[in-house]
Amino acid sequence: MPAGRTRVPEIRKGDTVLLLTGKDAGKQGVVERVVTNSAALSHVAPLSGGKSQRSRRGFWKPASTRPVSVVVEGLNIAKRHTKPRQTQGRTDRTPKIQQGGILDIAKPIDVSNVMLVCPNCKEPTRVRHTILEDGRRVRICSHCEKAMEVMA
Repeated sequence: MPAGRTRVPEIRKGDTVLLLTGKDAGKQGVVERVVTNSAALSHVAPLSGGKSQRSRRGFWKPASTRPVSVVVEGLNIAKRHTKPRQTQGRTDRTPKIQQGGILDIAKPIDVSNVMLVCPNCKEPTRVRHTILEDGRRVRICSHCEKAMEVMA
């Protein structure tokens, strides 16, 4: 990749995606946010002497081996049970109480388990990248050969 060029991401916030696996397989939704796992992006080099990096309780293991996941609106919903807790208010004399209950939270999905849906032809598609003659980089649908949108 030439120096100074940024990589065009396959899936971005606001894209419509199709879920390929899991309990919601076959459903479509809009990407709320893209989550990058910085621990998985940086490669862990072995310590001096050729030994692998260890923690106190055995071998060190990253939180996830996948670098990117997406949160899709209304899909992969998990329930979170919360207790009512007392939090500090604006003054010490009036403490606020955080309400307890059951929350529905959209959990991240690995980027390999979703497929981008083309906004032009409404087909789930793989993405190709090209550079236009004016230097802009675009994502192209492999079915209809149209640009999805232009990235400056």
